[in-house]
Amino acid sequence: MAEPARPVRSGVRLVSDRYRDRSFWHDTCPGSLEPRPALGGDADVDVAIVGGGYTGLWTAYYLLCIDPSIRVMVIERDFVGFGASGRNGGWCVGELAAGPKRHEAVAGNDAARRFLHSLHDAVDEVGRVAELEGIDCHYAKGGAIRLARNRAHLTRQREQVELFQGAYGLNDQDMRMLGADEARAHLAATGVVGGMYFAHAAALHPARLVRGLGDAVERLGGKIVEGTAATAIEPGRVTTDQGVVKAEVVVRALEGYTGTLEGDRRTLAPLYSLMVATEPIDDALWEEIGLGHRQTFTDDRFMVIYGQRTADGRIAFGGRGAPYNFGSRIVSSVEQRSRTHNRIVKSLVELLPMLSDVAITHRWGGVLGVPRDWFPSVGFDRDSGMAWGGGYVGEGVAAANLAGRTLAELITETDSPRTDLPWVGHRSRLWEPEPLRWLGINGALRIMGIADHSEALTGRRSRLARMMQRVLS
Repeated sequence: MAEPARPVRSGVRLVSDRYRDRSFWHDTCPGSLEPRPALGGDADVDVAIVGGGYTGLWTAYYLLCIDPSIRVMVIERDFVGFGASGRNGGWCVGELAAGPKRHEAVAGNDAARRFLHSLHDAVDEVGRVAELEGIDCHYAKGGAIRLARNRAHLTRQREQVELFQGAYGLNDQDMRMLGADEARAHLAATGVVGGMYFAHAAALHPARLVRGLGDAVERLGGKIVEGTAATAIEPGRVTTDQGVVKAEVVVRALEGYTGTLEGDRRTLAPLYSLMVATEPIDDALWEEIGLGHRQTFTDDRFMVIYGQRTADGRIAFGGRGAPYNFGSRIVSSVEQRSRTHNRIVKSLVELLPMLSDVAITHRWGGVLGVPRDWFPSVGFDRDSGMAWGGGYVGEGVAAANLAGRTLAELITETDSPRTDLPWVGHRSRLWEPEPLRWLGINGALRIMGIADHSEALTGRRSRLARMMQRVLS
């Protein structure tokens, strides 16, 4: 793929432009990214929320919708949408890495069904609120296409469809298998032997969503302070570099940045996912590629890839594979790791060879939060006033909406079918101490890559990958 120099903006450079290189999404987000004023001293509120991403802002939004008199403060180290909420693939999808079999094991079949359907509803809820609040986040519910590119992929997909339809009440309108020709009609990729269509997915512009959500919280009366780093949380207080915030309720909503808090280094592992975006693609080439309804797309490899057709006619495409940093350190240079980006570009062109002459204009990355059992959770301990939400393993755009809504209902004691879902009150065990954590995570990444290579060569399902999945969960 061609690699042009990054275009230079004409005219006077805005102060907020310094933040636009965080991602393609930040670069194309309207309005200023200049941080709001910092805390600037001690404060006293009803609810202090640490983290200005989806989880924190959805929690604030629903709290204020339920009770506008609640004094809510969102505390953000950088600016709203700095982290994964402003850098992700723009997949608003009604599923989680820990699937309904895990939820059923915890809480039974009925609860697992309700959880699955609640996640599906969250996809629509994001679109509803975006329309209600005038957030132009390019929301398009075109579903998700998961390509099968070898027999092992196809077998896994058939098993998933049979399980979800047989045990959890889904039907062909929710998800269905695709023949090879039908799958290629959605996306003209190479090596397609079949695929799966999942209806409960929307493509969107993640930075537009999170920035618009921040504005909505302020319109409802919430307070957002930026440039304010929380260093410790405890019952009744948040300690920051700008002062102490006292609060009846403290909400931890930091996802991949949870380890920056004192005592939380082993709670969630920050794993990197990197992305690229192409230049705008002309209509003739789009006719060849497909994605006419802005379907999101992936395949069934273990080293996950994901992509979408953006509203301005690009492909935004990403994948896993960057190494985990010792001690759960977050190092910004990894976000521009050329070796991983080059592998992502190679995967994109291998999938869609017609893109070989299309230029890449943006490269970026960020961290997602992974609990030790890959099981996300939300919770509120009324005795201590401590609440939390996160651990989405990269599938948090819709899940964070459900989490924030649930947290608001828990905090306000609002009667709701969401407050007893299987993830409520779940506690994942801590990650192993170093160096075991570094060895285990990076070893698992390597094994998953080997498993993908084996399945592509043989078409047989990898026993090694299945063993590793059991170990990780």
